[in-house]
Amino acid sequence: MDTPFQNVADLATQAARRFGQNESLRHAGEPLSFVELDRSIDTFSDALSTFDLPRYSRIAIYLNKQTEFVIAALGTCRYGGVFVPVNPVLKAAQVGYILQDCGVQLLVTNKARFQALSNVIGDCSSLATVVLVDDESSGSDKANEETNVVSWATLMSSGGGRRYGSVANDMAAILYTSGSTGKPKGVVLSHSNLVIGAQSVATYIENSPDDRILAALPFSFDAGLSQLTTALYSGACVVLHDFFLPRDVIKVIEKEGITGITGVPPLWMQLAELEWPEGTGDGLRYFANTGGKMPKETLARLRQIFPNAAPFLMYGLTESFRSTYLPPEQIDKRPESIGKAIPNAEVLVVNSDGQLCGPNEEGELVHRGPLVSLGYWNDKPRTDERFRPAPGQPDELPTPELAVWSGDTVRTDDEGYLYFVGRKDEMIKTSGYRVSPTEIEEIAYDSGLAAEAIALGPKHPKLGQAIVLVARAPDDGELETDSLLAEYRRLLPGYMVPLDIVWRDDLPRNANGKIDRKQLGGEFENHFQSKQ
Repeated sequence: MDTPFQNVADLATQAARRFGQNESLRHAGEPLSFVELDRSIDTFSDALSTFDLPRYSRIAIYLNKQTEFVIAALGTCRYGGVFVPVNPVLKAAQVGYILQDCGVQLLVTNKARFQALSNVIGDCSSLATVVLVDDESSGSDKANEETNVVSWATLMSSGGGRRYGSVANDMAAILYTSGSTGKPKGVVLSHSNLVIGAQSVATYIENSPDDRILAALPFSFDAGLSQLTTALYSGACVVLHDFFLPRDVIKVIEKEGITGITGVPPLWMQLAELEWPEGTGDGLRYFANTGGKMPKETLARLRQIFPNAAPFLMYGLTESFRSTYLPPEQIDKRPESIGKAIPNAEVLVVNSDGQLCGPNEEGELVHRGPLVSLGYWNDKPRTDERFRPAPGQPDELPTPELAVWSGDTVRTDDEGYLYFVGRKDEMIKTSGYRVSPTEIEEIAYDSGLAAEAIALGPKHPKLGQAIVLVARAPDDGELETDSLLAEYRRLLPGYMVPLDIVWRDDLPRNANGKIDRKQLGGEFENHFQSKQ
């Protein structure tokens, strides 16, 4: 970096100095240079002062991936506020909860989404202003007596100029993530978290100004937001695009000369099932997976589609932004591994007594270092549960460093590479044995008989819990229950064989596109009781 940063928006300023008129963003075929982006961020920041918003004001952005989203997020940070990216797939009640939970004072959205929120906006007592990016009017429509509606054009023509100072450890963003129980949690990220995360990821993926990154994940997802910050740090261009059909990805890769994509397993599985025109994927330099294990067959197919691309298998927590990655040269040697810690982080494996585990000993993954977030917004109990002192510190240290205790069970091999075993709250205990759902799911994928699969452990009157596999058959494939069960019986001891296989045409997704394990768990909670 040219100078020490104090604010994540400094990434845009320094990118403007270094990369000037190079494309920073491209949306709907329209480019925006680094200089133009930085100026627009300035304009948005200056305009916020006309609303007399205090320092650390929460400003929510409820939009698809588009230029205004980026300007509003970084402009909020430059002003001294905190941006709250709201996943565009969320419905009104979910959005209303987020707006209320973190006391949002200003909302940036569009007319259609604003109208969809009409029944919940009135409950958001702190919300004073709504900015509509596609409306030329101002103040002509009010959600309630206390909410002013302003057009984006009017806002961006406002004066002002007052800003609050910031330091690297100040709040920058709140990302809402689903928990194992209860309502979503707002993970508070600092400017330092975001910038050091950008530096770290750009280092191991080797991003450069030659890269054109396809933003395939929502900015409300930490890995999606990382595409933006990494590109700003490295001078790459981010192509903003929302996909209605997986086949759209093929068109965008070809049209925009995409060199890098990060996705989650469901997206990769859908892409792997498509027929790709010859040569379409040849220009891709890398592809990265996060948010779950990439099935072996999917990975093999993607390596055929993208013959010149380096695959990066990553693991991350919203609470620590990113955690581990497996270098591409290790893919064939240890394809089951989630790798080692990313630069500027340390990942530990800790047993139930708080001691470090040895090789091949299972324990909880604990992440320490400057990427550890500031905790959960307005939720001290859950923060205290997850953010605890890092192991191995001297007892004499008066203010011990806090680490993120992930709740994920992992192990290392003799060379220190990490392997995911399962989540504490997802492990299935059947017939006195503990079974990782991941192990069950992998066999379904490896068999080729299931396009997607998730293993659940509903209560069973005799076994404690019994294993149920909920699966989607491959396109044009048959429901081969007997063949799949035969594969399980061939590879696993009896207690690990699913007691039931349920086929679905589609599996529910959470806001980040992952299979919604929590929803399915609720649906199948009484599965075996109902069969009595």
